[in-house]
Amino acid sequence: MTTFNRSKSFNQKSLGVVGSPKSLSFESPRVNRSSSITRWFTVIVVIGSLLTFFIAIAGGYMNVLPSLSQAFHGSGIFESNESIGHCNVFSGKWVLDDGYPLYNASDCPFVEQGFDCLENGRKDKEYLKWRWKPKNCDIPRFNVHDILQRLQNKRVVFVGDSMSRTQWESLICLLMTGLEDKKSVYEVNGNKITKRIRFLSVRFTSFNFTIDFFRSVFLVQHRWMPRNAPKRVRSTLRLDKIDDISSEWVNSDVLIFNTGQWWVPGKLFETGCYFQVGDSVKLGMPIPAAFRIALETWALWVQSTIDSNRTRIFFRTFEPSHWSNQSHRFCNVTAHPLSEIGGRDKSIFSDTIREVVKNVKAPVTVLHVTTMSAFRSDAHVGQWNDNLPVPDCSHWCLPGVPDMWNEILLSFLL
Repeated sequence: MTTFNRSKSFNQKSLGVVGSPKSLSFESPRVNRSSSITRWFTVIVVIGSLLTFFIAIAGGYMNVLPSLSQAFHGSGIFESNESIGHCNVFSGKWVLDDGYPLYNASDCPFVEQGFDCLENGRKDKEYLKWRWKPKNCDIPRFNVHDILQRLQNKRVVFVGDSMSRTQWESLICLLMTGLEDKKSVYEVNGNKITKRIRFLSVRFTSFNFTIDFFRSVFLVQHRWMPRNAPKRVRSTLRLDKIDDISSEWVNSDVLIFNTGQWWVPGKLFETGCYFQVGDSVKLGMPIPAAFRIALETWALWVQSTIDSNRTRIFFRTFEPSHWSNQSHRFCNVTAHPLSEIGGRDKSIFSDTIREVVKNVKAPVTVLHVTTMSAFRSDAHVGQWNDNLPVPDCSHWCLPGVPDMWNEILLSFLL
């Protein structure tokens, strides 16, 4: 503003000088030689003043314009801050990177046999080489030594279904790459990593922290048939009651939730499991409506129970599968990621999670992995499982996609 005021003042003075010759009486019959010289001298002064004025304007233009250009077009530091502050890490693409994978599953005793695809006979290895690249920024490169230091004396807790257990295994294996003494990492109860155990806890002795997993596939209580229920009802989901092991999740520094894979007719109605609110069994309630009620119960529990000054809370969205048809009998694991995801980035579960979390009166970060995972039809367990009769197009090989979920999780934490 100061620059423009000074220019205006200078312009007014210059115009005053320009106006002075007009006040001379060029029609006077008596014009001697001295007056003529005086007149020419005045003209020269005016021209000099005008030249000085335009030079000053040009100089100001050259100096001021780049600053204005930076302000409006976002060059330099301003652009850098904007690209970081407004970057959506979940919008991007998968790129080949020879720096991956970040660990060898054979060196990590916490990868369960069913997810170790190379050990189970998979020959192609390109699926291990893909890294997620957001459009307008980069996810910080994995620095295991920095992360180990920051997790010292902490407790990290995963709560959810088998997809949560896969991510739990992935994080342990990632962090073990920074340790020389692998035996200093152990499951506190000596349990083998299987899907049948409801609680697993791995301790990193050197840094005094644990990474826990609690199997809670619905997040709400699963109870046996209530009294006087119809014969087809064998059990119910108590949509208004948080899981009875929830008290074990509370004293944590990082808390990561997921649910969705079990909210299907085959896991519910076909097994005789229906929904219940209070004392009322809701035989006709559709799954999406029940899922929302369950999440709202979870949200109320978070608000009333979790100390958000201590605990950082995350909720990971639904992970799309790549079955060839609805019967889940045909699984085509591709050689490369998909170029078109064919609507797999759309999920009513993911949408509901985002909507409910938005209204939670506590800070919760949504890890919206649905779209990025939808491209990875090449990264499923497929036929390289632990001798199951049906190929697996739901779960992921390790190393693989869950490693990238953890890199994003750690980028939010650090």
